[in-house]
Amino acid sequence: MSSPASGKKRHGKLVSQVITLAHGGGGKAMRDLIDDVFIEAFDNEALNTLEDQARFSLSDLQQHGDRLALTTDSYVIDPLFFPGGDIGKLAICGTVNDLAVGGAKPLYLTCGMIIEEGMPVETLRQIVASMAQTAAQAGVMIVTGDTKVVDKGSCDKLFINTAGVGIIRTGLELGADKAQAGDAVLVNGMLGDHGAAILGARGDMQLSTDIQSDCAPLHELIDVILQAAPHTRFMRDATRGGIASVLNELAEASRVEIEIVEAKTPIRQEVKGFCEILGLDPLYLANEGKLVIVVPKEESDAALHAMKQHPLGAEAARIGTVLPGGRPGRVTMQTVFGGKRIVDMLVGEQLPRIC
Repeated sequence: MSSPASGKKRHGKLVSQVITLAHGGGGKAMRDLIDDVFIEAFDNEALNTLEDQARFSLSDLQQHGDRLALTTDSYVIDPLFFPGGDIGKLAICGTVNDLAVGGAKPLYLTCGMIIEEGMPVETLRQIVASMAQTAAQAGVMIVTGDTKVVDKGSCDKLFINTAGVGIIRTGLELGADKAQAGDAVLVNGMLGDHGAAILGARGDMQLSTDIQSDCAPLHELIDVILQAAPHTRFMRDATRGGIASVLNELAEASRVEIEIVEAKTPIRQEVKGFCEILGLDPLYLANEGKLVIVVPKEESDAALHAMKQHPLGAEAARIGTVLPGGRPGRVTMQTVFGGKRIVDMLVGEQLPRIC
């Protein structure tokens, strides 16, 4: 949280009900904000020293694996709160998932906050509490960070940047270039929920929906998959650009053709209806709790069965195959009408500020 002083945990208290420029100025107001909001919620030994960096023993890290994984992401979602989550939960889940899909055990996160002057302190408290709760659920610690306050109008309420550190399991090699002919393509459940939930929450289209975001940390589900299918080739969380973008990146990197089957691709009727009204394609809608997984054909049944036993994989499905002898870099879909269509990489942005 980058305070001007360091030492043991302090107990400063905020007086103001809204964030002011003084809360980013490096003085007592900033110290009270860090103590009362961030340290109070994220309380742990590594953070409470309030040094400019968190420090860890290499021998402790090596107990989890033999390679370091590092990721970073920024979150600018609008609105801050949406059905199924908020920007704080999203920031933790997104960073945890980016580590986990590479086969890493997520361990430590950083948190950078850019706060607009005038933001209610209570709103910030709710978001920070959500981050703390989600981090505890995911088994990670927020160990260092930074706070900036900008003039009113210079950002939209709150932007969050997180970085994450994890350790990759010894001997595990996952990558977008590893898909092979005959491999099965799996997903762990209903697609497009997050994008539909955000669009509904914005209220621009005057559409009523009960769709909830699928925002969730996926590290435990990934552990289950890797145990059931130890030769898993690839995993990716299908966020911006949806599964269509992930599959195109995979087909291009592995120089293979991938075919998916529309009838086997799990999408809620409500999401399909949403997309039909607005002229959107659910294959490109963002997800925050969905994986695309590629496993050898002989391990696909075990992987699918294992996923279905986990709450975040109960609606898992095999949606496609890596074709032998196909056109490298192409993704196609067998439609419910018996035809076939090309599934291209997303051009432009269906829904801006989705995460």
